[in-house]
Amino acid sequence: MKEFNDTILNAYNGEKTDYAPVWFMRQAGRSQPEYRKLKEKYSLFEITHQPELCAYVTELPVVNYNTDAAILYKDIMSPLPPIGVDVEIKKGIGPVIEQPIRSKSDIERLGELEPEQHIPYVLDTIKILTKEKLNVPLIGFSGAPFTLASYMIEGGPSKQYNKTKAMMYGDPETWFALMDKLADLVITYTKAQVKAGAKAIQIFDSWVGAVSAPDYRQFIKPTMEKIFKALKEENVPTILFGIGANHLLLEFNDLPVSTVGLDWRTSITEARNMGITKTLQGNLDPAILLADWDVIESRTKEILDQAKAQDGGYVFNLGHGVFPDVQPETLKRLSHFVHEYSAK
Repeated sequence: MKEFNDTILNAYNGEKTDYAPVWFMRQAGRSQPEYRKLKEKYSLFEITHQPELCAYVTELPVVNYNTDAAILYKDIMSPLPPIGVDVEIKKGIGPVIEQPIRSKSDIERLGELEPEQHIPYVLDTIKILTKEKLNVPLIGFSGAPFTLASYMIEGGPSKQYNKTKAMMYGDPETWFALMDKLADLVITYTKAQVKAGAKAIQIFDSWVGAVSAPDYRQFIKPTMEKIFKALKEENVPTILFGIGANHLLLEFNDLPVSTVGLDWRTSITEARNMGITKTLQGNLDPAILLADWDVIESRTKEILDQAKAQDGGYVFNLGHGVFPDVQPETLKRLSHFVHEYSAK
């Protein structure tokens, strides 16, 4: 195995690095021909339940694209079935939950996550990767309570989150009971990942941009503080990422988190001018990867130039996940370009 490359951990810890480390959200999966071949035989859940196979999928983009980190291949729904949430990933729809959460009694019937007992395949995958495969850090992850709750309350993907907000505004007692339940789940889940060998944790609050800053402070932020305070005990970098969350970035920055992830709507310069002091991660629009190379290169230069002009650590990423129709060669070329250009 090659010498361990911890550049990205240094960046997450706020240090200046010799070049901008890079990884891509959803780098493992849909855009890779090797993965598509596997999906002809196995479902997502079947892949994640086979540690050797899941480790192969997780490691593949590091080998193919020379990224500075791997991110564990799995779905944010993974910890929910063990506690009694019946989740089915439906093609073309996403996670569907047949019995949504509607009351406090629905929350009380949920169990507790026992990682060693309920998700040994996740922990075994991490151990295989960190002990046998990777020469870069493995990033573990979890969905955040608001995003998990939105699926659990709506019964599946939503655009308006009306049922979720109705509970938040109309039944705060039930809402906070669910937030507490999910906070404990996320803490247990991510700590188990760290214990197994994950070197950083990203919390995906993908849909939290749907709430206002005052509502975030009242209904969500206390839960996030609880999670990140607990993870601070593990001495690993933590990253918080949300989509369409420009208005929440100062709230993110205020949390005990190492790194704030940006989507493509907020530039590096804007984030720093806004008062974001944490390490930044982001934030090329993933749609740009479908353009000609000269467009990709130009937009990437803009981001890297802005990052270089600012103080603090920086990690290059996309503003959301890789689209299925992005060419693997494009990601390989982009990773090389980021390394080469940022090292100048």
